[in-house]
Order: sequence, then C-alpha cells, then structure tokens
Amino acid sequence: MKPIREFFPILDWASDYGRAALADDLLAAMIVTIMLIPQSLAYALLAGLPPEAGLYASIAPILLYAVFGTSRALAVGPVAVVSLMTAAAVGTIAQQGTAGYAVAALTLALLSGAMLMVMGVLRLGFLANFLSHPVISGFISASGILIATSQLGHLLGIGAAGHSLPQMLSALLRGLPQVNPVTLAIGAAALAFLFWVRRGLKPLLRRLGMGARAADVVAKAGPVLAVVATTLVVRALRLDEMGVRIVGEVPRGLPPMTLPSLSSDLVRALLVPALLISVVGFVESVSVAQTLAARRRQRIDPDQELIGLGAANLGAAFTGGFPVTGGFARSVVNFDAGAATAAAGAFTALGLGVAALALTPLIHFLPVATLAATIIVAVLSLVDVSILRRAWAFSRADFVAVAATILLTLGVGVEAGVLAGVVLSIALHLYKTSRPHVAEVGLVPGTQHFRNILRHEVLTDPALVILRIDESLYFANARYLEDHIARRVTPDCAVRHVVLMCSAINDIDLSALESLEAIAHRLQTMGVRLHLSEVKGPVMDRLKASDFLRDLTGRVFLSQYDAWRDLAGADQNRSVAPITGPVIAPSNRLPSSS
Repeated sequence: MKPIREFFPILDWASDYGRAALADDLLAAMIVTIMLIPQSLAYALLAGLPPEAGLYASIAPILLYAVFGTSRALAVGPVAVVSLMTAAAVGTIAQQGTAGYAVAALTLALLSGAMLMVMGVLRLGFLANFLSHPVISGFISASGILIATSQLGHLLGIGAAGHSLPQMLSALLRGLPQVNPVTLAIGAAALAFLFWVRRGLKPLLRRLGMGARAADVVAKAGPVLAVVATTLVVRALRLDEMGVRIVGEVPRGLPPMTLPSLSSDLVRALLVPALLISVVGFVESVSVAQTLAARRRQRIDPDQELIGLGAANLGAAFTGGFPVTGGFARSVVNFDAGAATAAAGAFTALGLGVAALALTPLIHFLPVATLAATIIVAVLSLVDVSILRRAWAFSRADFVAVAATILLTLGVGVEAGVLAGVVLSIALHLYKTSRPHVAEVGLVPGTQHFRNILRHEVLTDPALVILRIDESLYFANARYLEDHIARRVTPDCAVRHVVLMCSAINDIDLSALESLEAIAHRLQTMGVRLHLSEVKGPVMDRLKASDFLRDLTGRVFLSQYDAWRDLAGADQNRSVAPITGPVIAPSNRLPSSS
C-alpha cells in the first residue's frame, strides 16, 4: 500500500480525519472562499479571459490538488504572475474575447499540466533548484510592477495594451486625454479602501470590541466589501451609461466540460510558454508549501507536488479554466485560518461552486475598475526592490543576475524575463563553481587543524604546499585548478611536495580526473610529488576505478595531519632529483573511505 499512499497523499490524512480537523477546515474554507471570489474574477481579467473563467479555474483544480498534493495548506488557483504569463503567451496567438483565445488558454493549461505530470513521474522536482532565489525574487517583483501598470488603464477607463513597461506607459500617456472621471473616482476609492483594509480595518474592529478571529475574517473579506459597495453604486446610479465599464452578464452554472485544441501549430506555439509557466508556477508553489509545512513540522514531496499541480492544470484545461498554481497570499490566509488538511481546499471548491451557481447574476454591474484595484493591491505585496540592495551588498554576481532579470522582464516582457532568470541562474552557478575557492593552508600550532595562511597564524614548510579545494571538481573548473597549481608551484623552486586536501570535494568527473593526471605529470617533471588527503569514500571509489592512483607519484593520506607529519621537513637533508615512480608506504594504505 505504500506506493499507493505516496501517489495519493489524500489517504494519509483522510484515514484519521476527525471533527476537530473538520471544524478547522470549514472555517479556513469559508475565509479563503470569501477572499478567492473577487481574486478569481480579477485574475481572469488579467489573463484576458471572461470573469467566470476565474471561478472555473478555482474549482476542479483545487479538488484535484487535494487528492494528489502533499501540502495541507497550499491553496491552488489562478495567481497574478501566471495569469500575466498566460495573457502574454495567448495574446500573441489570438485576439482577446474570441473563442480562439479561450481555446488557446485551455491548451496552455493542458500542456503545462502534462509537463508537470511528466516531470513528477520522472522525479525531476530537483530542477527547481536551478532557479536561484534572488533571480526568482527579481522576476516576481518585476512582474508585479508590470501587472500593476497593466491595471492602471482599467482604473482610468482607458486602454493600456502592451507586454513591456515601455509599451504600457506609452499607451497610458496616449490615452490620458480620454480618462473617464467616473471610472477614475470608483477605481481610486476602491484602491484607497483596499489599502486601508489591509492595515487599518482589523485594528479598528479590535478596538471596537470584536474578537480576534471575527475581526480577521471581516478584514479578509475587504475585497468582497469593495465589490459589493461599488456594484451597488454602479447599479443604483446607472454609471455604466456614463462609460463605466462593467463585468456584464456572467453565465450561471458549474464549470463546463471543455476540450483544448491539439492543433500542431497551436501546440508548437505554446510549448515554450507552457514550460516557462510550469517552471515558474512550480517554484512559486513549492516555495510557499515548504515554508508553511516547516511551520508545523510537516514535509512535502516536491516530486509529488509536480503531480498534484499537473493534475490541477489538467483539471483546469477540461473545465473552462487556464493555468493555475499555488498562491502565496491565499495559502498564507488558509494556513493562518487553521486549515488542518487539504480538505479545506475541497470545501473552498464547494463554496466557489455555490458562488458560480447562485451569485454570478449579482455581479453584472461590478465595475472592472474594482477588479483592477483588487489586482493592484494584491500584486504590490510581491514587489521587493530591496533585493537589489541586498544582492549588491552580498554578491556582485547575484546583483547582476537579479538586475538583468528585472530589466529584461520590464523592458521586453515576462517570457524574456523567465528565460533570463533560468539562463542567469544556471550561468551564475557555473561561474561560481568554475572558480572554486582554493586556500593554501598551514598547521595551527598545538593542534591538528589546518587553516588558511592568509587568515591565521599557522606553521608552514617551504618544501610543502597544502591546497584545500572547497568545491567538487568537474569539467567547468578542472582547468582552473591546473592553472592555480601551476602559478603557485612553478616560480617556487623550494617546493618538493604538493598536497591536495580533498575534504570538501564530493565528486570528481572524468574531465577533472584528466586534469589531476595532467597536474601529477607536470609536477613530476619539476621534481615535485603530488599527494592527496582526506579523500571521501565515494570519490576514492571513483579514483580506484581509474589508473590515477597507480600512477600517482605521491601518497593518499587518511588525514591532513598524517600528511604534515610525514612530509613536513622530510626533504631538508635530501638532494633534489626527478621523481620516476610512485611512493607507497605500508602505513599509508589507500583508505576505502574517510
């Protein structure tokens, strides 16, 4: 039964589901449902789809994730960044408002879900590690700026088309003469109210005597209050006749069964965007899930998370939705509200189903400006420009990667930003590991410890050079090690022994092995022996499988202190002569592990 439980995490928590968990999950679901209704409508607008698509994308995906996902607090559904990426990808293929646009969004969800499922089955969850956190933070911050800018047009009652910040700002400037003052008044009022709700409503309610939990629920319902108030105002005053854009008729009913298109041209055009959405969505989701799980000493399985998110996106593809992932804000709300299991998500889906059946006629007069204000308030919390200051202070290389990601996302678009983030994350890793830290070390007096000669008062021997390599050796840094040793040893005629301290080396590939052979041969022609110390077991196994140890001119020592004790001062009374063969002492047999 273990494999089945691993594939269906619902079996873990459902087997001992009790009344206490049920009460906690119902309360969390109620709060998240209230929060998710306006968010779903708003993110559908951001994706360029009808508002009901946001509700559809929040029902089946949540139910499927509850079955296959491992996080007990993650709330899956439309999110700002993925919605923006959806609009950017589909907008190049079809016109908003057309059937082709909706079908392309379904196909994008299908491709994203299929990719995530395949990655999960192949256990490729580790691929998320190739996107550095600073780069992802820079991309999300830049996307937040793009999203907020894209919604300014709806607040002003003008168009603000474009996929980059210069395009959007140019469109806004051109449209300023056509600003609708009534729309601007509604949008500004909604924006101010939502900002105040975030910080001021809960403290006010607490001062008025309301309980902490009730005050929290009312504060979370702030966007709903804005939706209700502005809808009533528009309907009562017939502001739609004064140019205020409204949502209009929204079909009543549960999500329909839909079929994505498998047209070869469409699939080919959406493959890269689907991959980027999959990667970004997974990274965002698994980061949130791991953070929340750690707070309760729980754990998630990244590979199973891929399957859970893949199933959620497949569900969206066949029920009229668009790509989804785990949302940060609603997941934190779900967690703080006391969600005990993934059943809270299932109850949320039921609540949204009721809303789709009963409440959609009530939002006919909902002004689009209110939804735009909801998006702006939500995404501005994602913007963290302090990452640039922290990166500059900590690492110039990280700063360059973050700055380039932000500039490309703002200047070119989200797809370019994601690609830049992936490429820069990998390039940054290769750059750092291609120039490993190599420290020349000496013996700390009175101990058996060795430390950097540039940082500590240590004992050294003119004939002995000890180099500690603080990185695994592979093709990208093998030549760097060769050059470093050559620069250190060549001009110093007193050197007779070089010891490579391998305590930090976890792996050696074939390119690095060939470099070690070249180093040993070059040192041999100079009358210098090459030794190794503190070689880890798996690395030693690799070396034993080659001819390197047989041809090594020096020895392999179990500890660096053994090497120091045997080699320091050993050649003071000896003549220097070229070395012609290996020196192996019985007391220094090759260790199988260390």
